[in-house]
Amino acid sequence: MSRSKPIVVVSGVAVAAVLLGVVSYTATKPASPGTAGSSSVAEVSADPSAGVYAELEAYARRDASDELALGRADAPVVLIEYADFKCGYCGKFARDTEPVLIEKYVEEGTLRIEWRNFPIFGEESEAVARASWAAGQQGRFWEFHKAAYAEGAKEKGFGKDRIAALAKEAGVPDAARFAKDSEGAAARAAVSADQEQGYSLGATSTPSFLINGRPIAGAQPLETFTETIEAAAKAAKASKGPKTAEPTDGATKPGSGSAR
Repeated sequence: MSRSKPIVVVSGVAVAAVLLGVVSYTATKPASPGTAGSSSVAEVSADPSAGVYAELEAYARRDASDELALGRADAPVVLIEYADFKCGYCGKFARDTEPVLIEKYVEEGTLRIEWRNFPIFGEESEAVARASWAAGQQGRFWEFHKAAYAEGAKEKGFGKDRIAALAKEAGVPDAARFAKDSEGAAARAAVSADQEQGYSLGATSTPSFLINGRPIAGAQPLETFTETIEAAAKAAKASKGPKTAEPTDGATKPGSGSAR
């Protein structure tokens, strides 16, 4: 969001800010000496029966042209992820949990995933966030996302040469345009807008999620996401009420978006 159009912090947003601001810190705080570090699952809980805040559903963009999103724009459930490519927990979610959600829910039309760049680990985080946006301008965001979150990728860093290598691995066709877009004003503005949205929710660490207005902090177990998605889908279906009769001329209605 731009600073000229701030979201009004109503009660639901304030409650979410407490959850994402306090609990998500526990999820991704630096490891103590002798611990497993960011390769382990975040030791926080997220009850899928916790509150849903209607005000937070408005954070979903549902833009069919958004290259940083997967799934139908009119899917009944939208998962928004605020993440950093240098975050170990985010990588774990990307490798272990997200592919299951895509196969189980995105491909059959229930779920849409919307990415928000939320770089919090310094200059390299910001550089790779802009690069991911630039890859998206050539239709290769999710390929770049996969390469940047591959096992061991974070440890190699995200310097200029490394980012160029990731773009090549992701199949970004125009390297010169990619390099220019990565450093351009549009990339900086897009990343800044995502950051502001996350901060307005009180997110201080990554990953943080919204699922149809329900905040979840940390790389929770798969079951937390599946239970929350299914509950949200059920609620969305119930809110629509009984379906009206469809025309019987055999025509079908195209969706407003499709899973990539």
